[in-house]
Amino acid sequence: NPRQRGFIRAAGCFENLKVLQTIIQSTKREHRPLGVVFVEIAKAFDSLSHQHILHTLQQRRVDPQIISLVSNMYK
Repeated sequence: NPRQRGFIRAAGCFENLKVLQTIIQSTKREHRPLGVVFVEIAKAFDSLSHQHILHTLQQRRVDPQIISLVSNMYK
């Protein structure tokens, strides 16, 4: 997929890692909480259903806005 950034030789992977690294450093410096989630939207490996993932997020008491965002990405 042209939108993929992992496991391919492309500048996009480096750019994404640099952005993530910058966010982590800034969050540590400002002593703020940070949560990072990697979501496989296309279900390339198809090992878990979307419903199971959403249900697990609810069980873990993840913010409903985040759950809604993940759900919308799957749609």
